[in-house]
Amino acid sequence: MSSFSNLQLAPELARAVAEMGYESMTPIQAEAIPVVLSGRDVMGAAQTGTGKTAAFSLPLLQRLLKHENTSTSPARHPVRALVLLPTRELADQVAQQVKLYAQYTNLRSAVVFGGMDMKPQTIELKKGVEVLVATPGRLLDHIEAKNVVLNQVEYVVLDEADRMLDIGFLPDLQRILSFLPKQRTTLLFSATFSTEIKRLAGSYLQDPVTIEVARPNETASTVIQQFFSVGDEDKRRALKSIIKQNKIGQAFVFVNSKLGCARLARSLEQDGLKTTALHGDKSQDERLKALEAFKRGDVDLLICTDVAARGLDIKDVPAVFNFDLPFNAEDYVHRIGRTGRAGASGLAVSFVSASDQRLVVDIEKMLKKKIEILPMEFEDEFRREASRGPRRETRDSRESREPSDTRPTRERRPFHDDDHRGHSTKDASHTPSSWSASRYGSRSNSAPKDPFFDKPYEATVSPDQAPSWEVAEKPTSRSISANIKPKRKVAALFKPEEV
Repeated sequence: MSSFSNLQLAPELARAVAEMGYESMTPIQAEAIPVVLSGRDVMGAAQTGTGKTAAFSLPLLQRLLKHENTSTSPARHPVRALVLLPTRELADQVAQQVKLYAQYTNLRSAVVFGGMDMKPQTIELKKGVEVLVATPGRLLDHIEAKNVVLNQVEYVVLDEADRMLDIGFLPDLQRILSFLPKQRTTLLFSATFSTEIKRLAGSYLQDPVTIEVARPNETASTVIQQFFSVGDEDKRRALKSIIKQNKIGQAFVFVNSKLGCARLARSLEQDGLKTTALHGDKSQDERLKALEAFKRGDVDLLICTDVAARGLDIKDVPAVFNFDLPFNAEDYVHRIGRTGRAGASGLAVSFVSASDQRLVVDIEKMLKKKIEILPMEFEDEFRREASRGPRRETRDSRESREPSDTRPTRERRPFHDDDHRGHSTKDASHTPSSWSASRYGSRSNSAPKDPFFDKPYEATVSPDQAPSWEVAEKPTSRSISANIKPKRKVAALFKPEEV
């Protein structure tokens, strides 16, 4: 690998790189940086976690140093480089990296993304910045509010370009590019490039240099990938079992829906695990706080949707769990790229249910290899619980858990029908109802005996008398024509008033 010392960077940039601990360049950095320094358009594809941010940031800052100045006038600090990213978290991360690279220069940088108040962003933009990192939606808001002018942009970077050129971002992207000069350098970087994306990206680049340091959509060789056959109702138990068996300290847990993300985080929190949720329904402040807590190690599991699948660089995360398989096979590459970064080893575990067969086939086609789905084996306590299932506690099971000296003593005898009827005082103490009453103290020993129930049955009418329902009704006093149908009698709640 080449060393950063061979790039002949400006002393200010070289000092920042040295303080950040960069020594050897990754393959994408070694191939892309010289091309960007020469001013050519680049379409670069590399595995996630290989340092694509430095591959475009350092050469851009090197070429922008000719514009640096100490003037306080905003007009002397127009936007020269625009970096567009699909998610807020990724935009914030890239902006922090750019600030570190440019900390010893007079180049200014800023970041704008949604979910935050526009006023602080507006104040920073009005001061003038050379490097602007943004998400498309919020950038369009500032353009419409005339807070930023992009007519002097020299460099445009589309990071995670496959998502940026997706159908959801394409209209916003086209509007933004219409505000930029036609003569500019365009850089596209991503971990995955499909044939359609390459064709679409070609319309935005002029004679680009294509750099692919690895096979397209290839996963890092340092990540161990495992697939387990698990039913939907057993996924949470399987997650806890694997974490316990492998003694995993921190992990990403990816879920497909925002509601499922919140529910899983809440249930794992009740099980005693330190978790936090990250999904699109949370405010941006909550999302940033959750991410910072995970980076500091305050929480063990980051339960998230695909908003955390792209570009987030958190070092030393040992594992990633696909609680739900992604609907898009390419997102699988980005998800498991959150572990095994910068040459470190990692573990990627995916749970496959009966309805996920099509998704597994899509992943196999993308990876170009057969996936072995293993049966999930729980530990003994989990297996016993699964075999028993939910069990209703009976009176006998409660008695078996009570100490023998506190259990009420009662005579064991066969059950007779007479047990449900009245008894003498001697027998009443042995009935189930009186036993439960004496145990819980809510009823007396026996109910008072009623002599009425000891009498034999006596008919209230004589045997030769016809039943009341067979007695014919008496005819009414007034005659009714045979052509008039009498009213059908219906039950009434109140007796009608007589007129």
